[in-house]
Amino acid sequence: MKKVATLEHAKEILPFDAFSLKAIKENAYYKALTGVEPRLKKQSSPYQTFLFDMGFLMYIRRIFMKEKLTMDKIVNLCKTRGFVFPGSEIYDGFANTWDFGPIGVELKNNIKRAWWKKFVQEDKNTYGVDAAILMNPKVWEASGHVANFGDPKMDCKNCKQRFRADTLIENHSKGSISAEAMTNEEMEAYIEEHNISCPHCGVKNWTQIRKFNPMFITSRGTLEADADKVYLRPETCQGEYVNFLNVQRTCRAKVPFAIAQIGKSFRNEITPGNFLFRTIEFEQMELQMFCHQNESMDIYNRYKDRALSFVKSLGLKEEHLRFHDHDKLAHYAKAACDIQYLFPIGWQELNGIHHRGDWDLSRHQEFSGKNMLYMDPYTNEKFLPNVIEYSIGADRLTLAIMCEAYDEEELENGDTRVVMHLHPALAPYKVCILPLMKKAHSEKAEEVYQILSKEFMCDFDDAGSIGKRYRRQDEIGTPFCVTVDENTMENNTVTIRDRDTMEQITLPVDEIKEYILNKIKF
Repeated sequence: MKKVATLEHAKEILPFDAFSLKAIKENAYYKALTGVEPRLKKQSSPYQTFLFDMGFLMYIRRIFMKEKLTMDKIVNLCKTRGFVFPGSEIYDGFANTWDFGPIGVELKNNIKRAWWKKFVQEDKNTYGVDAAILMNPKVWEASGHVANFGDPKMDCKNCKQRFRADTLIENHSKGSISAEAMTNEEMEAYIEEHNISCPHCGVKNWTQIRKFNPMFITSRGTLEADADKVYLRPETCQGEYVNFLNVQRTCRAKVPFAIAQIGKSFRNEITPGNFLFRTIEFEQMELQMFCHQNESMDIYNRYKDRALSFVKSLGLKEEHLRFHDHDKLAHYAKAACDIQYLFPIGWQELNGIHHRGDWDLSRHQEFSGKNMLYMDPYTNEKFLPNVIEYSIGADRLTLAIMCEAYDEEELENGDTRVVMHLHPALAPYKVCILPLMKKAHSEKAEEVYQILSKEFMCDFDDAGSIGKRYRRQDEIGTPFCVTVDENTMENNTVTIRDRDTMEQITLPVDEIKEYILNKIKF
């Protein structure tokens, strides 16, 4: 290994947007680790590059998205360790569908619980609903989805595969170019100018861009001739809008208040195969804040801050996150921005915050014929509330958290361990119970498991050496392992091993529960 590396070399192996001299000079992580400022040396060469200590380079590589991390590594870990499986795999799969396995469903459920806790449980002005997936078709006429909802797609003339043009551009540029404000002609010109080829066959031979409505259509009725056309909802927010009056009345809610929901949506997406990033069936966590227009921008900015604070609290690093204001707004929107995350495929949208004005309630008032006006009980003013929307995909956030948590650590003995540094509150299993010797300690280990499993999710593993069992738990992100051994049999104490530090402590069995509960608070 070389003692020093050039800045140009660093730029090659790191995401360029996440790497700058300013970031290095002000890097709080490095100062906290070493207690000194990062050392920079100017090299007198034609390139005027900078040299710096290799240890710092390695640390920066660990802090920023590692060059070794690929989506393939995440997919492989997910499949081999029970996070996510291909949908309908025994039938050779079904494109763009995924099944969450025993480990993945716990991780995703913990993420949803964390979101609900922060945005519903801890907010006295937010109320939850669980609206129906199938809605009156007029809902989608009012929302504009029937007439105007569509994606810009183009076909490869060689292999006949279909792709979203905007996705082709954003993937090619690693997220540095946003196609949302481009016209069809501008997207076609960009694809031609940059020689973007088909991700499936590699040929550059495209059709012109055409609009496709991605809503799934089904029917309701016992006889096909009499069946009514209905849609699988392409978004969850309409369920909150149509229940505005119900929630306001039954909860005696006063503006500003929010309606929140976690639920499935469906879009007939043409995806480039980026795992959970874009699928045809996905789960959204979102809320709609109903407010007076005079306070709407303040609330919009507040939710930008809350949204960023939330994902950081789950473990996503600040240098992997950025705001991206929309280049092009819908005609009714007053403001819109995304929080983007630095995935292995580049900067991509993680969640959105939108100022939608009074468009949604006005449309449903028009199409339903129901009065959606709110009367302020203090001023007697009647008005249609503005809506601030905050939406984040549970599947996409799960993917981001797995990408952030994944690490390959070189140990002192030269071995490498794969470890998922998941926030303890998100970890699928909080603790794994390990009998040191299967015959001698399993019965006592079962007793410990029964005590702890009443409080949180636990795993039990009695197969293989203790080292191999530790590694298996590291790979699924279990923060603590409890080893039952001879000391347990003699004095009722166990050894607790920490996932991140690999340090071990000894505790009495009756103190384990409180110890773990304190560590997994969120």
